[in-house]
Amino acid sequence: MPNEKVLLEKQQYVAELKDKLTNAAAGVLVDYKGITVADDTKLRKELREAGVEYRVVKNTMLRLALKDTPYEEISNVLENTTAIAISNDDPIVAAKIICKYIEGAKSSYAVKAGFADGKPMDKEGVETLSKLPNKEGLVSMLLSVLTGNLRGLAVAIKAIGEKKEEEAGAPAE
Repeated sequence: MPNEKVLLEKQQYVAELKDKLTNAAAGVLVDYKGITVADDTKLRKELREAGVEYRVVKNTMLRLALKDTPYEEISNVLENTTAIAISNDDPIVAAKIICKYIEGAKSSYAVKAGFADGKPMDKEGVETLSKLPNKEGLVSMLLSVLTGNLRGLAVAIKAIGEKKEEEAGAPAE
């Protein structure tokens, strides 16, 4: 039986992890088995630079932290080795970096599940999320659509004005 101090530390760890999960924009659970130290260091550096927290977690602790959250159903993938990448701001960045790494990796490193915007996702959902453009890309697309409509309106107004000028300038018969 664990002593009181150890039990209290574990309870605090679970509470902290639960708080991080509920306040996160998104998260990705991965099976990190087979990753080399060099690759892990490179991945952690890239995630850290993008503002993503990445840590290895014990399945039991994560299962307890997921309990009574909207993501509780992803507890069923918690076996073998587990690490979690948590993003507080951008819901796409963690999935994008991890899936990009997996494509180039020669190991059994793999996505288990994830969550974004309060909804749990399976492996395929995380992979789909990773293919979406980031926030800047979406804003760029939106601006392109908006300016395209304005450009079309300007061309139409100009054509109407030119037609009116032709009609006004045409000699009467």
